[in-house]
Amino acid sequence: MENSGVVKQTNGHLGVTEPITWSGPTEYDLIKTQELEKYIERVGLYESMEEAVSREEVLKKLEQIVKLWVKKVSRVKGFNEVSVQEANAKIFTFGSYRLGVHGPGEDINTLCVGPRQVTREEDFFTELHNMLYEMPEVTELHPFPDAYVPVMKFKLNGVSIYLLYAKLSLWVIPENFRTTLRCMRFWAKRRGVYSNVVGFLGGIDCALLVARICQLYPNALPSMLVSRFFRVYTQWRWPNPVMLCELQEGTLGLPMWDPRRNMRDRLHQMPIITPVYPCMNSSYNVSSSTLHVMMEEFQRGNQICEAMEASKADWDRLFEPYPFFEAYKNYLEIEMTAENDSDLRNWKGWVESRLCKLTLKIERHTFGMLQCHPCPRDFSDKSRPFHCCYFMGLQRKPGVAVEEGGQFDIRATVEEFKHSVSLYTLWKPGMEIRVSHVKRRNVPPFVFAGGV
Repeated sequence: MENSGVVKQTNGHLGVTEPITWSGPTEYDLIKTQELEKYIERVGLYESMEEAVSREEVLKKLEQIVKLWVKKVSRVKGFNEVSVQEANAKIFTFGSYRLGVHGPGEDINTLCVGPRQVTREEDFFTELHNMLYEMPEVTELHPFPDAYVPVMKFKLNGVSIYLLYAKLSLWVIPENFRTTLRCMRFWAKRRGVYSNVVGFLGGIDCALLVARICQLYPNALPSMLVSRFFRVYTQWRWPNPVMLCELQEGTLGLPMWDPRRNMRDRLHQMPIITPVYPCMNSSYNVSSSTLHVMMEEFQRGNQICEAMEASKADWDRLFEPYPFFEAYKNYLEIEMTAENDSDLRNWKGWVESRLCKLTLKIERHTFGMLQCHPCPRDFSDKSRPFHCCYFMGLQRKPGVAVEEGGQFDIRATVEEFKHSVSLYTLWKPGMEIRVSHVKRRNVPPFVFAGGV
């Protein structure tokens, strides 16, 4: 699709179904898209030229580091000097930075591709980690070798980096897609539904959902694509999967998402399937509770877009921040403390990665009658050293009577969660966790701007 052209109708189609419409933009679409573009510029979704240049310099520095690392590993493994000099590595970017939809201060997802002799388990997470640890310009270094996608996180000259050691295929993205995706990521963050870790949408989820809308409305401008995003996903019958193409079969025998063969895949609440082999569900952390929250947000977005068409709402209303601490009468507060900043950072990362398990445990132990809404961000009481916490809103499932649900006692569930968290292999003395019930009127002041 050309940026300003119109896709011509052919005998084929752009995805797994025909587009909903081949119609091009109306005069209203042109006006609303101009308003939308001015809005996203005004709220600061674009980085400055200085920050863009700084990121490019950091990526060049990172490539120099991994080149030295590969040569060092090759030399240690007994390769001759000619082979050592030929050994090389390459840094690629992916995710929001590669798509050109990142905002100021966001991290850069990077992929290091190296030669056969350099392994991920031994060399990447040991030798490269040690090299980075010794560099003064590298801070907040933390490896995740056992994560679903093994990654190292750190800051290089103040720029946050996520570094993987793997292979990746990329494709060219049309400009309408980029503008729409930039808006939808901003919307998800403002409405508190942007965090794959706790069971909401991650960056790849947003990209795939937007890409499907672009397939269904190939000639639409961003304002219409935003509106149709909410219209389509408000009516989507989950767990029917969102797919950009048919499932890609391969010959390597790699596990892939297939509910016809895998019982576990049938339990997924909101399947969003990656378009390359091996096809995976990128939203596997979504629970019935977080899906309920997202469906309410889709419906809200759809109502506001309809109101905009009647000139009864504007973009500010759509992107209004979610009032998390006004939305529920009851909350769980998950507090973490440690002995120092480094331990707290590691401890917090581990606990955050387990929050989706807590949601699932509560749902299971209350037979789905108690729903959880985890807040995607963490909070810190500045008056306490090495402290941070997460909050989770609690409410009865809509339609469940008080008599039917009674008073929920989830103390045993919480203790089970705390026990599972305590099995952290990198646990150190001082790493403590406390989970408590907090009513809305008793939410601590430090979660609010200005402490009010």
